[in-house]
Amino acid sequence: MLLDRGMVFMSDTRTNAGLDNISTFCKMSIWEEPGERVITLLSAGNLATTQAAVSLLNERMKAPEERAPSVMAAASMFQVAQIVADTLREVIALHDEAGQRADSAFHATLLLGGQIKGSAQRLFLIYPEGNFIEAAEDTPFFQIGEIKYGRPILVRAFDAGMSFEEAMRLLVVSFDSTIKANLTVGPPMDYQFVEVDACRTATRGRIEEDDPYFQTLSNGWGDALKHALDRLPVFDAQD
Repeated sequence: MLLDRGMVFMSDTRTNAGLDNISTFCKMSIWEEPGERVITLLSAGNLATTQAAVSLLNERMKAPEERAPSVMAAASMFQVAQIVADTLREVIALHDEAGQRADSAFHATLLLGGQIKGSAQRLFLIYPEGNFIEAAEDTPFFQIGEIKYGRPILVRAFDAGMSFEEAMRLLVVSFDSTIKANLTVGPPMDYQFVEVDACRTATRGRIEEDDPYFQTLSNGWGDALKHALDRLPVFDAQD
């Protein structure tokens, strides 16, 4: 999400290939040259696709070329978004050509955010087809993956003026609501704060399932919902 103070990223770590094959993988990639640029990529979808795309981006940082430029050499975040989108589309097309052609079998969606010195922070949602949209004042946050359970909380409570700490509280509650309703989402959750114009990571970390803060918010949010429901008028069946 885009705040007045900077950017906040959060991702869960659960991947699954069926209910009996659940694993934990980091879905957040960070590239930075402190003071010059910071780039964060979050992924959802087919794990093989997202790992291949990230690996290809890493390889091209080592030996950038005109045909496949590096995100660390791009002149703007828009150019970074184009590079990442082209890479994702390239990986998906390569997998499709290699064999299986089931609908969406190799699809993935990405969130890309960051800042290059001298320009503003920018946030993009990149689709499997390789096209993308950018966050703006009217839409200051993006979600990918399983979004329907946690999104209403963000829509109702988001405020661009909130602090990083307040944004974390909002995100943890949003994730908790999703975790309670969907087995494909689960802790640990990785997070990152990026101060505006700093072009570097301010704070990053991981929240485990047994983290006291996570447990306090999870239990407190459940109790608060029950209390709020009890205060609302009940339905009159005789009307």
